[in-house]
Amino acid sequence: MKKNKGLLLKCIAIPLLVGALASLLSGGGMEMFETLNKPPLSPPGWLFPIVWTILYILMGISSYLIIVSDAEEKEKYEALVLYGYQLVVNFLWPTFFFNFQWYLFSLAWLVLLWVLVLLMIEKFWGIDKRAAWLNIPYLVWLTFAAYLNAGIWWLNR
Repeated sequence: MKKNKGLLLKCIAIPLLVGALASLLSGGGMEMFETLNKPPLSPPGWLFPIVWTILYILMGISSYLIIVSDAEEKEKYEALVLYGYQLVVNFLWPTFFFNFQWYLFSLAWLVLLWVLVLLMIEKFWGIDKRAAWLNIPYLVWLTFAAYLNAGIWWLNR
């Protein structure tokens, strides 16, 4: 596998841009977040952009590994379609949660995202195990995010 630094940078830039745009569209979401009743173990607001930046970089690297793999094109296409779907679902969650304050709907949407990421990891596993492993922190974070989302819904009804 020949390394293509330009392609790698593009692959990393895509999820970073998706995250940045979602953050921009959700406006003062973190300020609003600070005013909510939150469940135990809720991290400080400043931690979220750091974690998400790391996760988006890992997503980008994993997509790059899939693109440059020696797998059949159909297999890569199916994996990258799942990757794209989960990015779209990920992009919309902050709007539902922060802008509309639809906490229960956001929780259901987060479960959908969790399932899509799990399916994506499964597809990636069959192509490049490293790409799959790079998304395990994402799945763990989404599990924690679902706990936070459920707690916020419950405590702010």
